[in-house]
Amino acid sequence: MRGRRIRWALLGMALVLQAVALYSPGSSGPPLITIPHADKVVHAALFAVPAYLIRRLTVSWWPVVALAAHAVVSELIQGAWLPNRAGDPFDLLADGVGIGLGVWAATWVNGRSRAGSSRG
Repeated sequence: MRGRRIRWALLGMALVLQAVALYSPGSSGPPLITIPHADKVVHAALFAVPAYLIRRLTVSWWPVVALAAHAVVSELIQGAWLPNRAGDPFDLLADGVGIGLGVWAATWVNGRSRAGSSRG
């Protein structure tokens, strides 16, 4: 039960971090990270971690669908209303890849947990 509470707390923190990263106005100066496409890795991670935690917490797919919808909405908001930000279809693709990786990792861990508990 304690592990479940910790996962809920981690999910809350991951979603707050995601919101700050996605909805903060962009900088008009040079980027902080100059590695090409590093922002895509950040996008994937921002969605992989919540997807992983969601699938570890529930078997329902609705929260994962909501997370995917949030990916779309966040790009629309960035493109329409946030200063120095732009909606980017490749960011959306990275978000989707992150969700897929998070779901895959949770499915793998959940399967290993069940297999380990059935052994004895």
